[in-house]
Amino acid sequence: MFPRDRAPQRHMEAYQQMPDPQPSHRQDVDAYWAEKIAEVMRDQFGIKPKVNTYSYRTPYPHAYDLIPLPNRYKVPDFTKFSGQDDMSTMEHVNRFIIQCGEAANRDELRVRLFSSSLSGSAFTWFISLLPN
Repeated sequence: MFPRDRAPQRHMEAYQQMPDPQPSHRQDVDAYWAEKIAEVMRDQFGIKPKVNTYSYRTPYPHAYDLIPLPNRYKVPDFTKFSGQDDMSTMEHVNRFIIQCGEAANRDELRVRLFSSSLSGSAFTWFISLLPN
């Protein structure tokens, strides 16, 4: 076996030989590196992260978050849809588009803002969607 003082070098050699698959989404990159850091801490130092945090990932492409809102646009206080009241989904979507105003002209902005119009089980459904 390796002498005790050679253990960190042994771990570094093992990690350097492993191929690193590159994640396809920016949000996946953050999760990937967080997992790699936790793995090194566990393997090399025997330290386990205290809490596994849940990282929210949008179900739409990261590029949508980079699209600027219209000049001087103020995000409205959207009417919330929970799926529990008597408002239909069609009524909610139409109201949402009207409340978006100028931002409704771009599909990407409508998709990005839509979660702000949800609450309760409707919001839970939205955040459970897989990244696209």
